[in-house]
Amino acid sequence: MADLGAIVKAYDIRGVVGEQLDASTVRDLGAAMAALVRGEGAQGVVIGHDMRDSSPELSAAFAEGVTGQGLDVVSIGLASTDMLYFASGTLGLPGAMFTASHNPAKYNGIKLCRAGATPIGQDTGLATIRAAVEAGVPAGPGGGTVSNRELLSEYAAYLRKLVDLSGSRRLRVVVDAGNGMGGHTVPAVFEPLPFDVVPMYFDLDGSFPNHEANPLDPANLVDLQKRVVAEGADIGLAFDGDADRCFVIDERGEPVSPSAITGLVAVRELAKDPGATVIHNLITSKAVPEIVSEHGGTPVRTRVGHSFIKQTMAETGAVFGGEHSAHYYFRDFWKADSGMLAALHALAALAEQEGPLSELMAAYERYSASGEINSTVRDQAERIAAVKQEYGARDGVEFDELDGLTVSLPDGSWFNLRPSNTEPLLRLNVEAADAAAMAALRDEVLGVVRA
Repeated sequence: MADLGAIVKAYDIRGVVGEQLDASTVRDLGAAMAALVRGEGAQGVVIGHDMRDSSPELSAAFAEGVTGQGLDVVSIGLASTDMLYFASGTLGLPGAMFTASHNPAKYNGIKLCRAGATPIGQDTGLATIRAAVEAGVPAGPGGGTVSNRELLSEYAAYLRKLVDLSGSRRLRVVVDAGNGMGGHTVPAVFEPLPFDVVPMYFDLDGSFPNHEANPLDPANLVDLQKRVVAEGADIGLAFDGDADRCFVIDERGEPVSPSAITGLVAVRELAKDPGATVIHNLITSKAVPEIVSEHGGTPVRTRVGHSFIKQTMAETGAVFGGEHSAHYYFRDFWKADSGMLAALHALAALAEQEGPLSELMAAYERYSASGEINSTVRDQAERIAAVKQEYGARDGVEFDELDGLTVSLPDGSWFNLRPSNTEPLLRLNVEAADAAAMAALRDEVLGVVRA
């Protein structure tokens, strides 16, 4: 049996195909998931998969496990992760998405949800599924069926309905799909819209021949940045492998901070629902809660991680949530994340005015941020304690331990230091008034962390 402890993560299942993840293990996982949701009254499961070579075989094995438990399977075939959430929401079925997102080609994985795209994580069923597989899932009644359903056009129409692009000026848009699922979904969503799309790497290819489909790494944005400038485009969009995250490039070829996109979309959603709550995680720019408050909304801060965002959205009825990792969550989309929906908001905001994107975003880019910096340490707790001791001796410094250690300084600058759950790493995010102040604080904190 596969080492489930190595592949069952906090929010999903992920591992190296053939070594950690194979058809037999996936079949058992399908049976265990089906037994769990059948006990909760579910009648079936919807399954989608990305473009990786192993995805069709693994998703078919999972379907065998589900039908063996007497539940029916609706297969939507090739899909982005947010398309699977759309299917779960519209069909009212639990779902399984086969993808390893931005991970290299040798990986695959499964993202699970209950009906209505409610996530299944460690605390909400994933641990139960793992335990059932380890114990041996009892044989089910069998008799489940598999049917195929085409949902791409319905998904595209639903997203276009959520963002008004009727008054848009024509835009030249460069899109880098990274050979991932954006190459499947972007043509369907954008086809009737007033955009001249310049496609990059739209061929579905799970070997990622051009660059990894991970736009969080600046190296993977270089091709898009150059192309935006060369084309004289208005905007560039980069999607990750399963197209649930979207990164934005302005007309100068400069990356737009995901925090700034969070602020922009928050303002647009608050215009539709004045006074609503907006969720942001604690490493987004402090500009986000400022902007939300200025526009009459209520900002609510959460830990990093989609399960915390979605849980808090459910508790507060929030209209929108954003993370600095470029995950964007929408109440109108079953509180699930959709990179495509965030992209449509950015395009609509740009198309509603005549100025360039850099000018539009200037109001949302208020501070200088370091991005996430990882340090390998022997003892995470000991290094965090050392940082707390260093800054605790200073006047006017405030601490917050919602997620790791957040330190706020009297001049308005701040940093967050939090441990990785899976590696011996500390992750640092720093923000200050300008680049020089940010660099000085960043280097000072790293000096303590790496001492």
